[in-house]
Amino acid sequence: MPYYLGIDGGGTKTTCALGDDHRLLATAGAGPSNVVRVGEAQSRESLLRCVNEVCSSAGITAAQITRVCIGAAGAASPEISAVVRRILATIVPCPSAVVADSEITLQAAFADGPGIIVIAGTGAIAYGRNAQGETARAGGWGFAISDEGSAHWIGCHAIAELFRAHDRGELLFEQGSVPGHPFASAIFQKWGLHSVGDLVRAANATPAPDFSALFPIVLSCAEAGDAIAYKVLTQAGPELSAIAAIVMERLFPASADKAPFQTSVPVAMAGGVFRHSARVREVFYNELRRRDDRVSLHPEVVDPLAGALELARKQP
Repeated sequence: MPYYLGIDGGGTKTTCALGDDHRLLATAGAGPSNVVRVGEAQSRESLLRCVNEVCSSAGITAAQITRVCIGAAGAASPEISAVVRRILATIVPCPSAVVADSEITLQAAFADGPGIIVIAGTGAIAYGRNAQGETARAGGWGFAISDEGSAHWIGCHAIAELFRAHDRGELLFEQGSVPGHPFASAIFQKWGLHSVGDLVRAANATPAPDFSALFPIVLSCAEAGDAIAYKVLTQAGPELSAIAAIVMERLFPASADKAPFQTSVPVAMAGGVFRHSARVREVFYNELRRRDDRVSLHPEVVDPLAGALELARKQP
């Protein structure tokens, strides 16, 4: 019996699904495996743990797997895909397809049909395909210059907004030390800081800190009524709608005299930012509909893992 393995290798976590020709047999999860963010050693450790766990749950060995497909951020780069393929070859001795995370998400959302997906996780990207098979992307060019609306972007902008509030006199740091403000205090505690100077140094450190780790704090503080945290989440929505709109205009022109024209454009969301923040989902949808009322939004946040498994089944 053939066995197929689909893997979603993210910057925060790794998930995998094992199936036969028709059934899902087992799933498993592990830590991050994004080579760019965590390096080759950590990536291999997470992938090995995930594969071993899913095989154990299904009662098979890795040697029995027929084909693998992994979706990974940055896999559009030949250098990155070569590293991921080399890692997988040491874990699963079968053919492996290494594709971008946007590919498995598009497959999960729309199978082989047209549509646009917007991923807002550790990073962010919009990617789509029209009925003619043409594809386009926007965003996802890395944390320093892009990934608008991602968890990293949200964490970075949260700290920036705290300092802007301080500069305006709306948030005063007590005696230059730990702020007497729940949102700011939570960030200090997360990073183990004791002064405003510590925060300045940490936020501007090289290499850059893991701003995405602050997303849960922004989320919880926004839900508790903190105005600054709520503002940051609200700002993420238009950023994500902007990259979606670029892909929509390239693949689905808004003018009826431009081909190919569609009266309805399917759009789906994926990633932890969308999954956990109703505010981001709401603003994203409203902004995108304001730009183009042809948007038909998928009601659920898409799980890319199903797409990875299906692409593993489809590999020659």
